[in-house]
Amino acid sequence: MRILRGGLIQMGLKGPTDGSPESIRRAMIEAHAPLIDEAGRQGVQVLSFQEVFTQPYFCPSQDVKWYAAAEDIPGGPTCALMQDYARKHKMVIVVPIYERTKVAGVYYNTAAVIDADGAYLGKYRKTHIPQVAGFWEKFFFKPGASDWPVFNTAYCKLGVYICYDRHFPEGWRALALNGAEYIVNPSATVAGLSEYLWKLEQPAAAVANGCWIGAINRVGVEAPWKIGEFYGQSYFVNPRGQIEKIASRDRDELIVHDMNMDMVREVRDLWQFFRDRRPETYAPLVAQE
Repeated sequence: MRILRGGLIQMGLKGPTDGSPESIRRAMIEAHAPLIDEAGRQGVQVLSFQEVFTQPYFCPSQDVKWYAAAEDIPGGPTCALMQDYARKHKMVIVVPIYERTKVAGVYYNTAAVIDADGAYLGKYRKTHIPQVAGFWEKFFFKPGASDWPVFNTAYCKLGVYICYDRHFPEGWRALALNGAEYIVNPSATVAGLSEYLWKLEQPAAAVANGCWIGAINRVGVEAPWKIGEFYGQSYFVNPRGQIEKIASRDRDELIVHDMNMDMVREVRDLWQFFRDRRPETYAPLVAQE
């Protein structure tokens, strides 16, 4: 039996939102540090944080102040620090942060993937960007076009999908077809309609694609926007769609879980969804209006 030990960290905001993005980044890194080290002590092999984990979810605003929160990937301070942690603990780390590019004014919602030896493997840029009241993400993020990368890490074939992406089944399937055994979905999602979907969509995606999924959400209410409660409940779901371990609703928390990776092949051999798919009939799915 091949076991992969995963870790997910969910956390509420540290530091006032009227502070600078850099001061908030330092506060969030300081709060994460003991949980990262605890993950290392528990032998976590793949660790992931929540969406834009060093900052508040600032998209209820349209304030250019938050552009200063963006960092280089790789080469920025957060990536460099996480490379040090990865080497220290021999742990793969998924690092979801706000990315700036060499083109002034172009920013992405991105997750960097660091291998267990500290090597930077690459990045995934959030593909689907919402633009509705309280979630003005197109003001801050350009849609990514990452071509569904799967990272051959020291411990597994890893995919990343980010928050709003999870509502679109095509990306889950593309990642699985590219070889992903385990997909993490760092999120920032608040109570309301999405809470019902939180425990519906990702288990369904796990079943449809025969893979493990780690779903991460933040916790608490973030002033001054107060768009709702980030309801935590980060979890691991297996390729049969069963949630095997889930975090609390309202606490900073590291959850650790051993995933039986043999289930990936077992479930895919049983259901044969990849064999029986009919891509030659799917042209209407990609037709442009």
